[in-house]
Amino acid sequence: MNKVMLIGNVGKDPEVRYYEPDQCVASFTMATTERGYTLPNGTSVPDHTDWHNIVLFKGLAKYAEQYIHKGDKIYVEGRVRYRNYDDKKGMRRVVTEIYADNIEWLSAPRRQEQASVSTIKESDDKDTDDSKLPF
Repeated sequence: MNKVMLIGNVGKDPEVRYYEPDQCVASFTMATTERGYTLPNGTSVPDHTDWHNIVLFKGLAKYAEQYIHKGDKIYVEGRVRYRNYDDKKGMRRVVTEIYADNIEWLSAPRRQEQASVSTIKESDDKDTDDSKLPF
C-alpha cells in the first residue's frame, strides 16, 4: 500500500497549469515540522522541518487555485511518486512528489477576507437612507 498523510503549512501559492480548457494540474510545496524537545539529561533537540512537493489534478487543482495560499495549514492524503530527470549539467536528479487524493483546509479564515466582508457590510449601511426605514 502506498499511502501518505501529512499536516503542514503551504510554502508557496499553487502553480496551476491547464493542459486542456477544463483540465489542470497544480503543484506547491508544503512544510511539515516535528517539534523539538529536551532530553532528560538536558540536551535540547531542535525542531525538524521537511519540505514536500504536492501535486494535484483536475478538481483538486481547481480547488487549490481558488482557496489554497502560502501559509495555510492543510491536511493532505495521497501517495508517493518518484520521477527522474537530467539537469543542465547532465546529472541525474530524483524528485519525490506527493500525488494528493484528498485535501482538507485547516486554517482559520483569512483576516483580509474578513475585512473585505466587513467593508462591504459597512458600505451597504452607509448607502441606506434612514428616512425610508419603517421604524
